[in-house]
Amino acid sequence: MLRATLNEAAHRVATIRDKVEFLGPTLARLTLASVFIGTGWGKLNNIGSTIEYFTSLHIPAPGFNAALAAGTEFVGGVLLLLGLFTRLAALPMAFTMVIAILTAKRDDLDGVRALLGFEEWTYIVLFVWLALAGPGPLSLDAVWARMRHRTPQPGLPKPALRPQT
Repeated sequence: MLRATLNEAAHRVATIRDKVEFLGPTLARLTLASVFIGTGWGKLNNIGSTIEYFTSLHIPAPGFNAALAAGTEFVGGVLLLLGLFTRLAALPMAFTMVIAILTAKRDDLDGVRALLGFEEWTYIVLFVWLALAGPGPLSLDAVWARMRHRTPQPGLPKPALRPQT
């Protein structure tokens, strides 16, 4: 009796989990997109100030790197918002956060506890998760994948639309 009740409860929890599992990657993408579209756009629109800041951090080629960081944040944020090329877009964005920690946050980095408290670290973790797990079903990547699986490859037989009897 207890075993049956526990099995039924586990089944119900699994059913609910399956219905809402899209929320994790969707919320991660939308949250990161809202942050990085804003910061990227701000850097692009104030590129002079961004170059000055990068110069103060002794980042080599500050003009190039300011434009690269701003463009990566803005374009990457837009791609995350759409869920398009998510796995690919997440990697340079994570790298940008590594560079932010090594330059802008270097003086505050006095151990693992400090590192784990940086919001940049949280962004890195989320970017790595999206790169590994993917954008979820509410994304253009998922739509594209579904379309690719429906399109027959040249030289291969077309898939049956309904079971043949």
